[in-house]
Amino acid sequence: MIIGYARVSTLDQNTCLQIEALRSNGCEKIFEETASGVSKKNALQEALDFCRSGDILVVWKLDRLSRSLSELIQTINFLSEKNVGFKCLTQPLDTTNPNGMLLFHIFGAMAEFERNLIRERTHAGLLAARSRGRKGGRPKKIKPELNKTAQLLHAGKTPIQEICKTLNIGKSSLYRSLAASKKEQS
Repeated sequence: MIIGYARVSTLDQNTCLQIEALRSNGCEKIFEETASGVSKKNALQEALDFCRSGDILVVWKLDRLSRSLSELIQTINFLSEKNVGFKCLTQPLDTTNPNGMLLFHIFGAMAEFERNLIRERTHAGLLAARSRGRKGGRPKKIKPELNKTAQLLHAGKTPIQEICKTLNIGKSSLYRSLAASKKEQS
């Protein structure tokens, strides 16, 4: 069975052009929806669940199926595991033939290469920042001078709630700060 999937991003758009193209290419069942590229696509999930071995999922353009190359590869791998072909009408991707599978594997290799480059750049950036004395992570809520005040108030038996209210900090931040100070003193 040839199954179609059509998607538009906003309510003022419509799927007429996509549905017409899908029907003219033999789609017997078409799933359609209005969803932005980043939101959860319910009709897409229904279409993927509906596909059976030997079926072909057809889309008008690749960006209708996924927002990123990694998401596209993940979806096509899922279809491949189910023995379902994939075909795009406007771009040369058709996993039902050897040329399409070759192109898909080239896309996959390029996506993996891109992920590795990003990982390398991130690692190099973190090392460079550390060499300049910068540390990653979320900034501390309690600055050193505020920490000393919190320690003095706590040592003076001021109730935790009152310290938090006075310094405008949360209990967990105060407890973390006091524990870190104890560790430093040990």
